[in-house]
Amino acid sequence: MKVTWYGHSCFWIESSAGTVAIDPFLTGNPAAPVSADQVRCDAIILSHGHADHVGDAAALANRHNAPIVAVFELATVLGWQGLTTHGQHIGGAHDYPFGRVKFTPAAHGTGMIDEAAQTITYTGQPASILYTVGDKTVFHAGDTALLAEFDLVGRRHEIDLALLPIGDNFTMGPDDAAEAVRMLRPKRVVPMHYNTWDLIAQDPAAFAGLVGGAAEVVILQPGEAIDL
Repeated sequence: MKVTWYGHSCFWIESSAGTVAIDPFLTGNPAAPVSADQVRCDAIILSHGHADHVGDAAALANRHNAPIVAVFELATVLGWQGLTTHGQHIGGAHDYPFGRVKFTPAAHGTGMIDEAAQTITYTGQPASILYTVGDKTVFHAGDTALLAEFDLVGRRHEIDLALLPIGDNFTMGPDDAAEAVRMLRPKRVVPMHYNTWDLIAQDPAAFAGLVGGAAEVVILQPGEAIDL
């Protein structure tokens, strides 16, 4: 399994089951080293409905005939746009040709914001994502605060790689993310959702210091990958 970070919370996961994009925010992402027309995917998984996570999902889904997996409300809204979707919800899991997806709790906002119309379309509860192919499991936390539920997730699931936000302001910061590592007990962790903009600037090496020996911290540059 190969996990590539394209900045912010955007990851591509390649395995024997296919290529899955998680939160494919490329267009408008100042950290992204590639554009949406330079990548392909067999499926898309979304953590929640904010624009910096839904990103290029519609364009990629149409171009590659890729289904979108999301919480039920977000899947419904995207389905109304003519996209192929599969709705799940918190605590629910489903097996697909491209792997097993389970949603777990995240604490954040949600909704598609239309600034011109000054409206917000409700898109359901935000989620963290457990993605499993064979004996490898990746935990993508999405946008979230530190949650007591992380301890339960860590006890119930053997996590090979955790992708955790450290940017603060909109999500947990480095201190809380380091505590999340201790609760989730992953083998390795990659920090995400930081340095996209000045408001969420962080030092990933300082985060690694806070994690200590709780897990191996792998600091990626946008476009770099880790093999599991």
